[in-house]
Amino acid sequence: MLKNFLIVITLSMLCSCTRHYIPKTGDLVFQDIDCGELCDAIEKVTQGVDGTHLSHVGIISVENDTAFVYEAIGPGVIKTKFVKFLDRSKDIQGKPKVLAGRINKKYDYCIDSAIQLCRKLLNKPYDDAFDLDNQSYYCSELVYYAFKDSSGHKLFNAEPMTFKDPETGITFKA
Repeated sequence: MLKNFLIVITLSMLCSCTRHYIPKTGDLVFQDIDCGELCDAIEKVTQGVDGTHLSHVGIISVENDTAFVYEAIGPGVIKTKFVKFLDRSKDIQGKPKVLAGRINKKYDYCIDSAIQLCRKLLNKPYDDAFDLDNQSYYCSELVYYAFKDSSGHKLFNAEPMTFKDPETGITFKA
């Protein structure tokens, strides 16, 4: 279960404590992107910390003192500078709408192979079908496949993407 492997570093938006957060390779960064109906639907069916709205996730990689985020977004699997990632989504005060989480220390050994897999998957297409069995990736699918334990078992559970409003049961518009 996700809770067993992830320690949440910040319980408020990262922007309120940016000076205190130091990105570490393997950290997961969760984002509230305002991309319209699709992101609204994802946020409605995704549990965030303390009621936050989250529609995107990426994996931090610190390289030569620069933090990057491996992510699957519109163009596909890409590597984005962390500062650009933060600039993508801001609240009305101009602060990034991002949370960070860190893998439990006992699973630190999984991080290098997760980053290696992300590098191999660069430029793979974005998975508009949200299908785990094709050669394209959406953001949480990338995280799901990247993190494996020493036996090759995935650290995170795959929760099927649903686009049904949890309050009404009606499928969101495409």
